[in-house]
Amino acid sequence: MAQQRETQDARQAPHPVPAPEPPLMHIAAAVAREKGADLVLQTLEIEAPRPDELLIRIVAAGVCHTDIAMRDQVFPVPMPVVLGHEGAGIVEQVGAEVTDFAPGDHVLMSFRACGDCASCGAKLPGYCHHFYDLNFAAQRRDGSTSLTCEGVAVHSHFFGQSCFAGYVVAHHSNVVKVATDAPLDILAPFGCGIQTGAGAILNALKVPAGAAVAVFGTGSVGLSAVMAAKIAGAAIIVAIDKNESRLALARELGATHTVTAGADPVVERIREITGGGVGYAVDTTALPPVILQGVAALAPRGVMGLIGASRPDEELHLNIIDLLTQGKHVRGIIEGDAVPATFIPELIALHAAGKFPVEKMLTFYPFAEINQAIHDSEAGTTVKAVLRMG
Repeated sequence: MAQQRETQDARQAPHPVPAPEPPLMHIAAAVAREKGADLVLQTLEIEAPRPDELLIRIVAAGVCHTDIAMRDQVFPVPMPVVLGHEGAGIVEQVGAEVTDFAPGDHVLMSFRACGDCASCGAKLPGYCHHFYDLNFAAQRRDGSTSLTCEGVAVHSHFFGQSCFAGYVVAHHSNVVKVATDAPLDILAPFGCGIQTGAGAILNALKVPAGAAVAVFGTGSVGLSAVMAAKIAGAAIIVAIDKNESRLALARELGATHTVTAGADPVVERIREITGGGVGYAVDTTALPPVILQGVAALAPRGVMGLIGASRPDEELHLNIIDLLTQGKHVRGIIEGDAVPATFIPELIALHAAGKFPVEKMLTFYPFAEINQAIHDSEAGTTVKAVLRMG
């Protein structure tokens, strides 16, 4: 307990921010400056990459609900900050210690992990013991940032990248090389949301052929789970949502059945469809009443995966006897239990083979319309917004 309190205190204590290096160039960026407010398009200065970093010109960036949650301070990310964590682009410079990349490489970016803790050693970097500091602190581990605005520090390195900008300085460990003819605008969201949904099915739950699966919520993460369940050979794939247009898209992408939340008795319909319940369920909504429906819809020994990010103070109250006597499991899943350097290429290969048609849920926006892309994502009129830097 003392060690845990010490760690929490360390997270809350402000890090001294070293003086920035001389700027390399001026770049366009969207800066979050106030809680809940539109991002501000500004010209910033960016440093040259350090020995273990790369300078990457951003070609496209996905808009994730995590970015919106950070803008709204659901988690206390320091401001001003450049958000964005589903970046794709082209390497411009590499630091002296970087050997796996070269200028001209086409790359995607994903989350950061330390590479040294027990979770990283077990090839589960999503549970890195330093995940919070490396992804949500929006600065390097020494407290510095790579961005300034007229000499004043702007927080960078959100999820190791801060890709709502024309260029980023990223650590080499969260960069994944792709083919030079790869469609970067389509692949950009693979770095977080898409790998989260697909990985929940393929890596974390390891859904076997012939299984029955329920997916609660059909945003981009849920639809990625639906496509992955089809790839896994699930016999029954039930998608649950309030939005009829998204349910129609879920059927197009592989759902065998859909249930309209709020209109249908969800648990009863799932049990009717499956003849007793599903072996596997994933929740992308992070809403406790929906999660409880998912647990209730499990067959004996079924597994419920939680992949939607809730508020930090959110709690879930489960019936212990139901879990005990039915042998049910409820588990959290971060980033689809993926090792991005290996899993993202697997997803790209599935996409190239026509088995993972993510482009059907993408809507593209020019970078200058980033706030419109965010508003459309919040309203649910866009399933997955992707910014083209252009």
